[in-house]
Amino acid sequence: MIQVNDLKKHYGTIKAVDGVSFNCRDGQITGLLGPNGAGKSTTLRMIAGLIKPMTGTVVIDGLDVAADPQAARAVIGVQSDMIGVYPRLTPREQLRYYGRFYNLSGQKLEDRVNAVIREFKMEEIADRRAEGFSRGQRQKIVLGRALVHDPRNILMDEPTNGLDVMAVRETRDTIRSFRDQGRCVLFSTHYMDEAERLCDHIAIIVQGKIVAFGTPTELKNRTQKDNLEDAFVILAGGSEGLLRSELNQQEA
Repeated sequence: MIQVNDLKKHYGTIKAVDGVSFNCRDGQITGLLGPNGAGKSTTLRMIAGLIKPMTGTVVIDGLDVAADPQAARAVIGVQSDMIGVYPRLTPREQLRYYGRFYNLSGQKLEDRVNAVIREFKMEEIADRRAEGFSRGQRQKIVLGRALVHDPRNILMDEPTNGLDVMAVRETRDTIRSFRDQGRCVLFSTHYMDEAERLCDHIAIIVQGKIVAFGTPTELKNRTQKDNLEDAFVILAGGSEGLLRSELNQQEA
């Protein structure tokens, strides 16, 4: 479980994140939905312990990220971008490399590497150098690295961005499988259909603030809209969105 309370991160006069609070439960997918520049990536990086917040706390499975960052990072897997895929290493070598960061070694390391290769159906490419891999193949490496230490909490930053149709479908199936395994999944996206298909709960973030939180159905009912895109426009835009934010705070 991931508990986020009153996170703030300002860069001069720019309020990248400005008092963000929400919870992500085990066995559920929580989406962080917002336009570009809304504060999604900054929020995820603070949750992962990569950026220190000005104020606020993040508690993951009872571990305070600020107080015990090493222990907290051991229980989360972070899907980063694909720039860090090493072209001269095979997927198997990259999984071993990252596994050692989590103090895995010997047979335990090999068992986890083999389990990840099977889970992401990488048998045919596991021992090929990654140079020339498609974006979807590189995405499998990135996801595999995040799972090599078998964490119960998964953070993903726009995991389907730039993928082709088949790779998008496969990635979404993978995210659902994480939920089926009882993991806590938090991912950011600006794709409305993706959030509506995948998420148990959605946190809408605009200009560094959470303006709404609920299930896709709750958000649509609250705005009397039959699709998430229209609900998002109301909740995230203009004075009507701010009014909804105030109502949500009163309800909480």
